[in-house]
Amino acid sequence: MHKNKTNVMVVTVAIFIATFMSAIEGTIVSTAMPTIVGDLHGINMMNWIFSIYLLTNAMLTPIYGKLADRIGRKPVFITGLAIFILGSALCGLAQNMMTLIIFRALQGIGAGAIMPVSFTIIADIYPIQKRAKILGFNSSAWGIASVVAPLLGGFIVEQLSWHWIFFLNVPIGLVTIWLIWRYLDEERKVTKAPIDYWGSVWLMLTLLSIMYAFQVMEQGFSVMLIGLFGLAILCFWLFIHTEKSVADPIISLELFKNSTFNVQNIVAALVSGFLMGFEVYMPMWMQGILGLPASMGGFVVTPSSLMWVVASFITGGLLAKYRPRLILFWSLLLLTLGSIILALVPQTTQFSLFLVIAAFLGLGFGVTITTTTVVSQNSVSQDQIGVATSFNTLCRTLGQTLMVSVYGIVINVHLASGVQHYRSQGVTSDMMNRLVNPQTAVDLPAKLLPILRSILYSGLHVIYYVSVGLMIVALLVNLLTDRHTKKGNA
Repeated sequence: MHKNKTNVMVVTVAIFIATFMSAIEGTIVSTAMPTIVGDLHGINMMNWIFSIYLLTNAMLTPIYGKLADRIGRKPVFITGLAIFILGSALCGLAQNMMTLIIFRALQGIGAGAIMPVSFTIIADIYPIQKRAKILGFNSSAWGIASVVAPLLGGFIVEQLSWHWIFFLNVPIGLVTIWLIWRYLDEERKVTKAPIDYWGSVWLMLTLLSIMYAFQVMEQGFSVMLIGLFGLAILCFWLFIHTEKSVADPIISLELFKNSTFNVQNIVAALVSGFLMGFEVYMPMWMQGILGLPASMGGFVVTPSSLMWVVASFITGGLLAKYRPRLILFWSLLLLTLGSIILALVPQTTQFSLFLVIAAFLGLGFGVTITTTTVVSQNSVSQDQIGVATSFNTLCRTLGQTLMVSVYGIVINVHLASGVQHYRSQGVTSDMMNRLVNPQTAVDLPAKLLPILRSILYSGLHVIYYVSVGLMIVALLVNLLTDRHTKKGNA
């Protein structure tokens, strides 16, 4: 990388813009979803608007990482952004749910490049001492997005139309492409080894089978579920077999002989799973149990996003002084304590206390994710940073996607059991759906509200019992790291 020719400041800003565009996508679509569903009449297909985006995003992430190492970060990043922009424009033009889902898949294919290649470029242009701080600056895009997206989404839906939440990406993406094309300078890479096409195919089919199986799992045990897991095992075996025989594998199996690399990515996946349990179900707690409006329900996770940014900046200094294993021990301990508190707090807990809990969890999330990213990059050679970064991103995406499905199954089973127990008193499943929306909750019978809230409260507690289990496993995995590994590579 030509550090003297690359305009580091401009490239950093361009990466921040791309990250912000990606970060705001999920929240702004969530805000507009009731309007989209009402317009396109597809509530039964609603989940696929989110699921297909995550599926294609995860499937392509390792491919982009390998290509970034083979042909350079610049062409891969620009290609990913171009596909994302095209997908966004087509989403804005969609006239029914099926076409919207198809175009969201295309958008996800492009988005798969944004996060891993962004982190890889940061690793190229910044030394390790500064990298954590820059990752913190870049992570602040997620914190800003968590505050801006609901407000912006609401404004666009009310003043323009939902189509514009997708069209908005087009000018932002084009500006980012121009900045990267103009100001990022790198050597052209020439690799004579053939591209590992079959390895890519088997890896994508493995990921697709696993992630789709977890979507199907929510509907209960079935022959299709067994078939999908069987297909995933077969494709994974074919992937391993292929990687052992090709000259330039899409993911070198040598990486997994590095215990540090393995530990960092397992921890990242587990913590990302807990993150989804916190961000998805905390707003439901605020609205369904405390009866707060949707805006307050969303605001409960904001302290976490803000403290995440602070933690990312702190992590740079910590990595310079302490072994990552020790840093992760304390951040994971903080997350474990936070999950235990969420699993035990009484139903009468005030909103203000949840803000404090969110802030502490944000500190834990920020230190953990930044540490695992930097250490994963630092545990491999320069020519494999792209693959290492994309694999770290893939682990986080898989952790989020799979645990969202698991949490969904856990809470649905628990709520169904609670409804069945109180059915003789007039409680129905429809009442539970209306309870979590403050606008429809006011129409529920006043005498049944305490029962309904009690059912929801116990269901959410089970979610956080599962989260406690995740964090204990993460702590144990981190303790398996070699205690004698040198500082900065542990």
